[in-house]
Amino acid sequence: MTHPTAIRRVSDDRPRLLDLFCCAGGAGTGYHRAGFQVDGCDIADRPNYPFPYHQGDALAYLAELIETGEIRRYVMVHASPPCQDKCSLTVGTNRSQGWGGTHEDLVAPTRDLLDRTGLPYVIEQPNGRAEIRKDLTLCGEMFGLGVIRHRNFELGGWTTTRPTHVPHRGRVRGYRHGHFYDGPYVAAYGNGGGKPSITELQAAMGITWTDLREELTEAIPPAYTEFIGRAYLASRTTTVLGVAA
Repeated sequence: MTHPTAIRRVSDDRPRLLDLFCCAGGAGTGYHRAGFQVDGCDIADRPNYPFPYHQGDALAYLAELIETGEIRRYVMVHASPPCQDKCSLTVGTNRSQGWGGTHEDLVAPTRDLLDRTGLPYVIEQPNGRAEIRKDLTLCGEMFGLGVIRHRNFELGGWTTTRPTHVPHRGRVRGYRHGHFYDGPYVAAYGNGGGKPSITELQAAMGITWTDLREELTEAIPPAYTEFIGRAYLASRTTTVLGVAA
C-alpha cells in the first residue's frame, strides 16, 4: 500500500477546500490534484486520510466554522453526506432484511448550512436520490476507470458544462441471481458474490493509499473531483478576468 505522505506538504497559496464527510479521501485527493489545499472532516477516525482533518461531527464542525468566521479560510466546500436513506441501491439490496429507508438523511441539513456559508459548494450522492439537483452525473467510463460508480453532484453557487455520458463497454463482473457475468468493470460495493480483491478495487478506483474494503467501497474515484475541481478553478479564473464563465 502506498501512502502519499508527501501530499500533505502543499503550498499555502493554493485555494483551500473543506472536504466534509471525507471518509478516506477519494474526493479530497481529486481536489488536491486539481490544485486545492484540502482539509477534511469525518466523524470516524480516518488514519488513511492523506490531508489534515478534524475528527468530529461534520455539520457541527461546519456550524462552528460559520459562527467563528473561520469558514472564510475556504473558497469552496465539498460534502458527501450519508446517503443510505432512500438510496435505491440500499433499499433494493436490503429490503428483505428491513434495512432500506431506515438510515439517517443528512442531505437537507447539509445544504442549509452550505447555503449559510455563502461559498460555492458541491454535494455528492449516488443514483437513486431525488433530494439533490443532478447538475453533474459522472461515471468511471468517462475517465477510463474499471468501475461504473455513477455519482450525482449538486453545484451550489456556480455552474459548469455537463459532460456527455459515455456508453458502457459491458457488464459489471460478478454473480447475479446465481449466474456469473464477466465484464470490464468490477463491483465497488459489498463483499462476496464475485466481488473484486482489494488490489483489483484499488486499481479500478484509482485509490492506492488505503487497503480497507470499507473505505474503498465508500469512496468516489479521485478522477471525479479532479474534473469538478478543475472546472471550478477555470470558472473562477474567467470570472476574475471579467469573462463570463
